[in-house]
Amino acid sequence: MRYCGWVVRKVQVGRVLILEVSTSSSVRLSVLVFKPERDRDFYATVRDVDVGTALCFEGFPAEEQKSKRGIEYVVEKLEIYAKPLEPLPVDTAGKTPVLLDTRLKYRWLLARKPEERAIVRIRSGIIKAAREYFEANGFTEIHTPKIVAAGAEGGATLFKVQYFENDAYLSQSPQLYKQMLIASFEKVYEITPYFRAEKFNTPRHLNESWGIDAEQGFISSVEDVMKTLEELVAYIVNYVSKNYREELEELGIQPLQLTTPFKRLKFTEVVDLLRSEGVDVRENEDLSDYAERKLGEIMSEKKHYLYFIVGFPWSSTAFYYMREEDGIYTRKFDLDFKGLEIASGGQREHRYEKLVEALKDKGLNPENYSFYLEAFKYGMPPHGGFGLGIERLLMKILNLENIREAVLFVRDRTRLIP
Repeated sequence: MRYCGWVVRKVQVGRVLILEVSTSSSVRLSVLVFKPERDRDFYATVRDVDVGTALCFEGFPAEEQKSKRGIEYVVEKLEIYAKPLEPLPVDTAGKTPVLLDTRLKYRWLLARKPEERAIVRIRSGIIKAAREYFEANGFTEIHTPKIVAAGAEGGATLFKVQYFENDAYLSQSPQLYKQMLIASFEKVYEITPYFRAEKFNTPRHLNESWGIDAEQGFISSVEDVMKTLEELVAYIVNYVSKNYREELEELGIQPLQLTTPFKRLKFTEVVDLLRSEGVDVRENEDLSDYAERKLGEIMSEKKHYLYFIVGFPWSSTAFYYMREEDGIYTRKFDLDFKGLEIASGGQREHRYEKLVEALKDKGLNPENYSFYLEAFKYGMPPHGGFGLGIERLLMKILNLENIREAVLFVRDRTRLIP
């Protein structure tokens, strides 16, 4: 079999030459052992190989496996494709510690390390699992515009762009478009980037992130949407645990097995619970990051690692959430994972007149949303949906400390390159 990759470490032990090679076929390293009496055809070539060299080899696993860093191979064929022009700026063997800033700058190169490669492979697995779940449950994949005329959540967190003679914005969310499509499709989903111009410098926020969005029509209640979300998250986590054991082991992560349903908490219950712990929370505002973390500690003590918070106040939600009859609370929910919000969603307002009223109540001009409102004139069924953050879910599955570790090329307040 043929394997291709990059040399991350070169070691000489006596007359034996050892190359540790990172290949895309496995998260584990391939350890190529060359002995002068056995590998005369390759020995001289290997002596000139530098760390960073791109090569391919054919061979078979050695009968006696001595390496603790990977699988040892006896090489039968070797091809050198490219040598580095200068020493690598970071240690891809993982022997030298790397600061986070340097790690983020050279993530594309550090992905030769088994640990970094494992994170990327598991992220890919999350997306594979999501598609598998949606396709098995009757959802249609869609693609919505990323240059838009109006934001789904108002103008405060929009990136403005010049679109020929008009002002436009980078999309915060596919929210408005996926709702419009419920006029013709019962269930839709999209794996999509989000762009948010929030001036955060926290370990849990990015300005460009990726999410798994879904919307479903003809629902009986918000519970239909929550059921879809909890089934999806459980499917993804269990899929990763089953199919990425080698990667999880490389990262020292114990595989999770989730069962549904997840715990439900009313927003008013959360307020009372946090206040009893001395946390300052208000009944008409969303939870702070600190309050979320504290709630996570409380729920973890009760063995509830994933839990819904339901019934948020109207004053803290976007215009499209359906209000309860009292007008104070809504059918919005968050899904938290050990103190971090990984998803939000709810039942939407599908009645045209109520939507126009909601826009006005939020200080928005209905004329700016005319393209969206038109979809609600022609038989829009009751519907709801959610957005699930890929980086945040990955953070919690892998116990990452910073959301920037969950993405290859970071876009935050200070990073526009690489």
